This record gives sequence, C-alpha cells and structure tokens, in this order.
Amino acid sequence: MLKDITIGQFFPGESVIHRLDPRFKIIFTLLFIIMLFTGDSVWCLALGAVYTVMAIALSRIPFKMFAKSTKPLMPFLVITALLNLLFVRTGDTLFHWHFIKITTEGLNISVFMIIRIVLLVAGSSLLTYTTSPITLTDAIERLLSPLKKLRFPVHELAMMMSIALRFIPTLIEETDKIMSAQKARGAELDSGTIVARAKNLVSIMIPLFISAFRRADELATAMECRCYNGGSGRTKLRQMKSSSMDYIALGVTVLFLAAVIALPHII
Repeated sequence: MLKDITIGQFFPGESVIHRLDPRFKIIFTLLFIIMLFTGDSVWCLALGAVYTVMAIALSRIPFKMFAKSTKPLMPFLVITALLNLLFVRTGDTLFHWHFIKITTEGLNISVFMIIRIVLLVAGSSLLTYTTSPITLTDAIERLLSPLKKLRFPVHELAMMMSIALRFIPTLIEETDKIMSAQKARGAELDSGTIVARAKNLVSIMIPLFISAFRRADELATAMECRCYNGGSGRTKLRQMKSSSMDYIALGVTVLFLAAVIALPHII
C-alpha cells in the first residue's frame, strides 16, 4: 500500500504540461479546484472529468500512476460514502429495511463526493508530477511576492512547502523499511483485531518520528553550514518566463470554469 503513494514525486518529461510555466500551473490547479466544487450537476462533473483526462493525456504520464495516487484513499472514500448513504434522509426512498434507509439524495451525494475527490487527487497530483520541487518553490515565492511588502515570510513559507513535498517519498520509504524490520522481528501488523493493530502502530510511529526529527536536524545543520540566511539577497539560477502556450492553457481553463458556472443556469 505504501508503494502506491506517489504524492510529491516528480516525473521528468518533455510534454506540453511539463513545459508550462509553474506559476501558471499553480493557478490552473486553484481554478481546477474551484471548477470541481462549483457545479452540482452531472454535466459540471463531466466537464471536470474531461479537463482532467485531457491534462493527464497531454502530460504523457501513465494513467496507472494517477490510479496509484487514488488507491490509498479508497477505504476513506468507501467509509464516507456509506455514512452519506445511511445518514442522509432527504429525497425519495430507494431502500428501507429497519434502521437502514437509502434515499436518492444520499446516493447522489455519495457518488458526487467520490467522483470529486478522485478528480481532485488526480488533477492536483499533476502539479507535483510535472514540476520539480525547486521550480515549484520558486513559483510559489514569485506568486506570493507582493506579500513581502507586508513583511510576510514568503521565502520561508515556500521553502517549508518544498521541503515537505520533497520529504513525503522519503518518509514513505522509511516507513516501509521500519514495517519490514518490525515484521522480521515477529510483529503482526496485518493481522489481529483493530485494537491490536492500533497498538502495533506504536512500534512504527515512534521510530518514524525519531527518524524524521533526525533528518530535519541534519538538514538544518547542512543549511547552516552553507551559510543559508533566508531569501534576502538571493538570486535565481533559472528565470521564469511565460509563453503563448501558458496563456492558451489559461484561456482553456477559464473557458471550462465559465462553462461549469454557466451550465446550471442554461440546463
């Protein structure tokens, strides 16, 4: 299961999506999130799905990588869908047996919620899949640069976000190693009751936290040894420049968002 988590990974490539300005890609992601949660009809979700599939196809990243990113969420999605089915009582009754009552409204909310989350994870994962952590840090810092006039620590915030994304795959790999080591010592992590499994997680979480703090301390020491003093006086090796393709992609995204907003008033 841990190997299926691909959040924060970067897959180098030369596709159209890879070559887009990272500042624009962050804006696309924000507009995409608004697009998914603005419309409540089937047509609105269909437009969001078309936009997601189109972006994935242009990125040339295999669809199985996006399927892996959503696989760890399946237990959460199933539990949330069941709660909506059982506790939403409005709408026409589809099934009724004792205290179990499934209505049309509960079914609609469950289906819409699952589709939205799957599209959200797949679409937002495209940002980290096609953008390196360093480039993403520079893009966030550029977008938030107007806040520097308010003495907001823009560079530090962008650096923390970049380090967090960078260390997600590292911590996942470390967790897998710790679980393998505990299993070799006889720990039963995949069997037993829920309470027993929860207790066994302690033998994983404590070494993981110790390892994470140790890595953070080593990183801080390395940055201090290299005389890192924040964003003051720093220059950029790569200068970001927007191209016509960025504005075309922005126009397409805005067009999809406008269609999602306008559809409920037309249909």
